[in-house]
Amino acid sequence: MTSAWGRGWTTVSDEGTALDTWYPELGLGDLPTAGDGGPPPAPDPLFGTSARLAELVIDLDAAPADVADAYLRLHLLSHRLVRPRTVNLDGIFGLLPIVAWTDRGPCPLTVVEAARQRARHEGAHFQVLGVDRFPRMVDYVVPADVRIGDADRVRLGAHLAPGTVVMHEGFVNFNAGTLGTSMVEGRISQGVVVGDGTDIGGGASIMGTLSGGGVEVVTIGRQCLIGANGGVGISLGDGCVVEAGCYVTAGTKVTWPDGTVQRARELSGRPGLLFWRNSTSGTVEVRERAGTWGALNPDLHTGA
Repeated sequence: MTSAWGRGWTTVSDEGTALDTWYPELGLGDLPTAGDGGPPPAPDPLFGTSARLAELVIDLDAAPADVADAYLRLHLLSHRLVRPRTVNLDGIFGLLPIVAWTDRGPCPLTVVEAARQRARHEGAHFQVLGVDRFPRMVDYVVPADVRIGDADRVRLGAHLAPGTVVMHEGFVNFNAGTLGTSMVEGRISQGVVVGDGTDIGGGASIMGTLSGGGVEVVTIGRQCLIGANGGVGISLGDGCVVEAGCYVTAGTKVTWPDGTVQRARELSGRPGLLFWRNSTSGTVEVRERAGTWGALNPDLHTGA
């Protein structure tokens, strides 16, 4: 499918700025005739926002055209109707406004302080949860069979496969996520996908492509382990292990048991490798490995 449809509600400020769009009805293919998007959200006089019907069909191969289009793509990812890196998201940062995300909905930045004063005067209160272009995923989509320890750490547009557990210090960006049962205690950056049975250890980090102009698209294979506070800037094939505290970037020079030295980018995507830092010399070393590193605990992932 190269087309998708959505029927929902766009939050609009008094100035006419689209802040977000929520899609209770969506799918791949053409827009069905039945459906109305459900009841509209109530206007919020405190924030000066109202709801406008959004009903559209988009071309997933074309760049997003506006806020409603961009939000439909993010919803599709989080509903697991499309996988990361399969949908065109070019220019999305230029389309999405920076919004104050609150426990009563999106608020335009221009009215936050006035709204806070008015709320306190009226004996009310609201909490600002974040100031960003992307909201929390669970405020729009709650996928089945996953666990998320801290909702603030998973952005809308993340793709979490059934059986995934994101612990409290884990983080999953938009257009990134898991393709199978995984333990996420570290960071999955934009554009990164993680295979079935893989454990991203506490404090571990996988480099994405958003910052610094990087072009490497990183894939972590199945049954991999990235140890606590370790990380990679290259792809890992199936069955790879990175020792705790060892960070392997594309330019890292790694040494084989026979003394041969290679840059890690030359090993990107190769299965069955073990990377570790020699605690005596500080050299990053690599060797081929087989067997299991212990695998995920099924009790932690059944029904997530």
